[in-house]
Amino acid sequence: MTAHVMHPMASPDGCPALVLNADFRPLSYYPLSLWSWQDAIKAVFMDRVNIVSEYDTIVHSPSFNMRLPSVVSLKTYIKPSRTPAFTRFNVFLRDRFSCQYCNSRDDLTFDHVIPRSKGGLTTWENVVAACSPCNLRKGDKMPMVVDMLPMQKPFAPTVNDLHRNGKLFPPNYLHESWLDYLYWDSELEP
Repeated sequence: MTAHVMHPMASPDGCPALVLNADFRPLSYYPLSLWSWQDAIKAVFMDRVNIVSEYDTIVHSPSFNMRLPSVVSLKTYIKPSRTPAFTRFNVFLRDRFSCQYCNSRDDLTFDHVIPRSKGGLTTWENVVAACSPCNLRKGDKMPMVVDMLPMQKPFAPTVNDLHRNGKLFPPNYLHESWLDYLYWDSELEP
C-alpha cells in the first residue's frame, strides 16, 4: 500500500499511534507503547484494535482514504508484565537519568558496581547509570578502593518504580489525543 498525505503540512512518519490495552491503559509507559502509522493501519484492517482517536492527517491508496489513528486500543486484553525488562533505558530510568557517582546527567553509560573482572554480574543489583568520566575513573576497581559508592544501592525496580520515575521525564513528543490515557492515575490537585 502506498500512502499519500492529503494534508500538506504533516508527514505520516510524524504520526505514531499510542497503543492502549483493552482496559484503555497504555501497554507500556516506559518506553511508551507506540506503533508506526503503518502498523496501526495494519492492526485496524486485521480487526485487532479499535480506533479511539485520529490525527487530521489522511492517507489514501487507490481503494480507500483514511485518517491516521492517533490512539488505538487492543480488542483483546494483554496481561502486563509484573517485572520490567532489564534494559539500559530502564536502568537509566530507575536511576533517574543521573550518574550514581556524581549526579551528572551528561554522557551516561552504565557501570558494574562490582566489576565483571572481579566476578560482578550484569544484573539490576550490580549495574548503575554512570557518566563516562566516572566510569573511566572507576574502571575495573572495586568501589571501596576508589571511594566511589553509588548514591543509591542498585535494586530491581518494580513497574510502579519506573512509572513513578518516568513521570519526571515525559517523552519528547506527546500528541494531545494521548494525554487522557497517560496520566489517568496521577493525583489530582484540589
